[in-house]
Amino acid sequence: MYPPLVTALKTAEDQHVSLDAVRTMVSACIQCGTCTGSCPNALEMDLTPRKMWRLVILGRLSDVMASRTFILCSDCYTCTLRCPRGLPLTEAMESLKGIAFARHERQHRSSRLFYEKFMQTVRRHGRIHEMAFMTSYFTAMKSPTAPMRFAPLGIKLMAKGKMEMGLGKTVATPLDALFEKVADLERRPDGLLEKEGRG
Repeated sequence: MYPPLVTALKTAEDQHVSLDAVRTMVSACIQCGTCTGSCPNALEMDLTPRKMWRLVILGRLSDVMASRTFILCSDCYTCTLRCPRGLPLTEAMESLKGIAFARHERQHRSSRLFYEKFMQTVRRHGRIHEMAFMTSYFTAMKSPTAPMRFAPLGIKLMAKGKMEMGLGKTVATPLDALFEKVADLERRPDGLLEKEGRG
């Protein structure tokens, strides 16, 4: 599951309206902490998921956006499955990512660029083309030290034959038509999209 594409949050009112949608998702939260106790990444988060939901309910957008919690969500759905209220917590985390990316939050820049370049590579090649993706990502980062952080992992992947070096082993199959179709469906009213999904 990928963060919803929020394309324009120009005013403070727009931004809070977007947060209100997430607030609606978690408004029935009873602060039991099951999500925090279930999350495999909770120890790495600056705010526990339980605290994150409380800030969302209070409408504290700046505090929510300053956190790394939603960026570290790995979409394992454990919190969603174990929530005693049945709240869509994973979906809510993804919505927070969408808001942060649309706002171009500085502290989440590397995550936003990683996501954007990953999707662009898949769209262009029909699969993840490692060299094209890494080249695009590191160029966008504009940091000469960024590739060095990933060098040890890259060497391991190359040694195991897990990374194609761009020698033409696979043929690119662009997915532009598929991406355009999805974008068209997302622009439609919810009812129309649901109706087509059932058909």
